[in-house]
Amino acid sequence: MDKKKQPIGIELVKRNIVTGEDIESALKFQQIHRDRKLGDALYILKAADPKLLIDTIAEILGKKGTYLEYNKIRISPTEYIPFDVMKRNKAIPYEIESGKIKVAFADYENSDDNVKNIKMLMLSKGLVLDSYIAFQSNVEEILEKYEEQTSSKKENIDGIESVTEIIDNIIKLAIDKRASDIHIEPQAEEVRVRYRIDGQLFVVATLPKDKQPQIIGRLKAISNMFQEKQNSQDGRILLYPDYNIRVSSQKNIYGEKFVLRLLKKNSDIRDIFELGYPYTERELDRSINKRNSLTIMAAPTGEGKTTTLYSMLDYLKSDDINITTIEDPVEIRIPGLNQIEVEKNIKFLDSLRTILRQDPDVILVGEIRDKETAEIGIQASQTGHYVLSTIHTIDAVEVITRLRKLGVPDYDIASTLATSISQRLVRRICPKCKKERDFSAYEKKVIQKIGKKYGEEYDLDNLKTYTATGCEYCNHSGYYERIGIFEVLDINDELKEMIMAGKSSIEIRKEALKNGYKPLVLDGIKKVLDGITNLDEVNRKLLIYNNE
Repeated sequence: MDKKKQPIGIELVKRNIVTGEDIESALKFQQIHRDRKLGDALYILKAADPKLLIDTIAEILGKKGTYLEYNKIRISPTEYIPFDVMKRNKAIPYEIESGKIKVAFADYENSDDNVKNIKMLMLSKGLVLDSYIAFQSNVEEILEKYEEQTSSKKENIDGIESVTEIIDNIIKLAIDKRASDIHIEPQAEEVRVRYRIDGQLFVVATLPKDKQPQIIGRLKAISNMFQEKQNSQDGRILLYPDYNIRVSSQKNIYGEKFVLRLLKKNSDIRDIFELGYPYTERELDRSINKRNSLTIMAAPTGEGKTTTLYSMLDYLKSDDINITTIEDPVEIRIPGLNQIEVEKNIKFLDSLRTILRQDPDVILVGEIRDKETAEIGIQASQTGHYVLSTIHTIDAVEVITRLRKLGVPDYDIASTLATSISQRLVRRICPKCKKERDFSAYEKKVIQKIGKKYGEEYDLDNLKTYTATGCEYCNHSGYYERIGIFEVLDINDELKEMIMAGKSSIEIRKEALKNGYKPLVLDGIKKVLDGITNLDEVNRKLLIYNNE
């Protein structure tokens, strides 16, 4: 049986970290401040070097310790743990390495429940918790700084009594912060407001629960919704000149939740290559500038399929081409295109049939959603049109499987599908605050393993990567805007024959790799090596390594 350990104070004196007088002073301090542990009292009284002190206490307790310095935290903590959760659990994430996230916990004698809470949260994000103990006052100092940041974000919301002004300021602040969506969510004791910025959700404010009925009433009024109806509704806010704001309501156990999608009316279409398209203009022309064929963009929801298709249309448009789109709804208006929004009570398929009588050269079908839509899109491509559309699937090769599952014959797929493109959106490292560093040994191992699998070689000893830190410019997230990572599958004659022969996606992928097809992960790694993003971001989207 282990010998019973001496009290922390005696151990610290025996190891010459502090003196007996220091312990006496700390004990007197504790008599006045009863919520403070002995180590925290010694830290406040500056009895020893804080890093040495916490490391020694951690060793005595059989744990790992850390002393946090605000300016040296290598990640944006609120990106991984919402601020209210950090505060409640007295926990601050401060570094990620090799798939593990280091989190500092205060109250090191009674933090088991807090550790369990954060561990589950990290696992849901695909990260393994690496827990450290820290002084309570040290953790509180850092939390205060992040609370100041949170307060600055909601400075235009708090303190306003008028619900009309509250809603107006929530929307204006979201526009100012580049948010794509606003979530207004009734909770048990408050109404939470979150913004989605560059694909990530951030808590920006909490509103008093007693204002919830007025908040809901105001949102319904400006969205042209029925006030008395509590079931799900869709509406639109047109009060802001440059924005078309789509609104969705859904009842939950605490009230009605609202999501506002902010769409800029005359948003500039970004160049396809600015979006991250990895190939040359000549290669792009070979992939998309065709007749009698079909190009399909494939990705899960929210990965930028429609934006990329708009950029392709902008690239293709000219005075001698009739480009027509059918969308539900039209999200961005592009001069020179004939954009048709599906009307209520009119079937999507009927609108598509009507378009074919409008002499189009290029047709954008917002989404292939069923067998009928797929069949008429294929018929259009077989009769001289170039058709672009989207489909929900994981990569470019699985587009073939998805079309098969919708009931499209192999012959029709082989004869019309010219190109399938898949993409994901990863966040760009903020150019204002990114910190250069060497690749870790684990990162090198991951990248070299992937390179070996696909016949690529990387000289990582002469390349750097970047850590996301966070600053005012990027809303303290460490990232600013997003970029696409792409894969392009051009259907050549060999692949057409395999499709017609009913070969599986595994066999088709093997053949495609022999002919220059490069999967998403290779473009992701290229953008890491170019310093645009980092391996954590690529892994977040593609799960290229296990966090075990």
